[in-house]
Amino acid sequence: MTDSMADNRADNRADSMAAFPDWKSMGHRYFPLGVSMRHEFGCAVWKVSVDIGCSCPNIDGTIGTGGCIFCNTHGFAPSRRFNKPEVSLSEQINFGIRQLQRRYSKAEKFIAYFQPSTNTYLAPERLEQFCRTALGHSEIVGLAIGTRPDTLPDGILDMLELLSRTFWIQLEIGLQSIHQKSLDFLNRGHNYPVFCDAFRRCRQRNLRLGVHLIVGIPGEERKDILATAHEIARLQPDCVKLHQLYVVRETPLEKLWQTGKIRLMTLEEYAGLVVDFLEVLPPSVVIDRISGEADSLFLLAPAWSGTKHAARNAVQQEFQRRCSFQGIGYLSSDSLGNFGNCGNH
Repeated sequence: MTDSMADNRADNRADSMAAFPDWKSMGHRYFPLGVSMRHEFGCAVWKVSVDIGCSCPNIDGTIGTGGCIFCNTHGFAPSRRFNKPEVSLSEQINFGIRQLQRRYSKAEKFIAYFQPSTNTYLAPERLEQFCRTALGHSEIVGLAIGTRPDTLPDGILDMLELLSRTFWIQLEIGLQSIHQKSLDFLNRGHNYPVFCDAFRRCRQRNLRLGVHLIVGIPGEERKDILATAHEIARLQPDCVKLHQLYVVRETPLEKLWQTGKIRLMTLEEYAGLVVDFLEVLPPSVVIDRISGEADSLFLLAPAWSGTKHAARNAVQQEFQRRCSFQGIGYLSSDSLGNFGNCGNH
């Protein structure tokens, strides 16, 4: 991505800052997804994870065969991955909606989330069929598509650009880190320039973008994590997802952990680095999530990854300890406005 494109993106974001909700006045330390969804749709909106049966070029031999060292698709979404061809996308959506409505009585509107594997790794015509099926559901108000930066050909992006003129669509691109040593360790099979190229071509089409990042990659120091944070702040995606590095069964990462070759972060360490990261990001960037989670049948470590809300509570406490919030390190003192006063939240 050229500096001029980044500058133009920053100018466009600055022009639109008045449009995003003043989440701090609502008592938040960062811009949470729930506030963004209510702002966009006027009500609470929930994600329904579904599987459209895609593979991955880092598994099928196109790029590699081992996949990312942390990846076990069943471990990330075991209850939603049917592995039965007779289970249609519509049936998966209906099943997911029923599950959410049993847990949350006020759940009325939903975003279909193409989650497992690489969901742009198929022909544009086939992906369009899946998109239109999901978006045609009466309770679906938008679509999120999880993918890799090296599987976003122009044909896919052109199709999504046309759909996005009518529907709410967000591409969620796994980056994890800007550092090549980290991408090699994770066996990602792509480099940061590939991500930059994909990001640039998506922005040319005005597509909504989310970026997935891992905090706590072995070998990365605080300065490395902050370098990634500053670069993401410069690019200004629409949303960010932060994940800890956690170990699930039947992955190469499990072997490294079992043999003591890697050390995982404590909850306190992770919370501190997440706050460092969020302080750097613009206050207009939605924080989709601040930690990942895996099914207890697959999760090995760290133990706190299996404790619901543990990371969220620890991050909140760290923000409060610092009297800080998202964007405090991004905005100048002259432009803080309502975000410059810690208050009592």
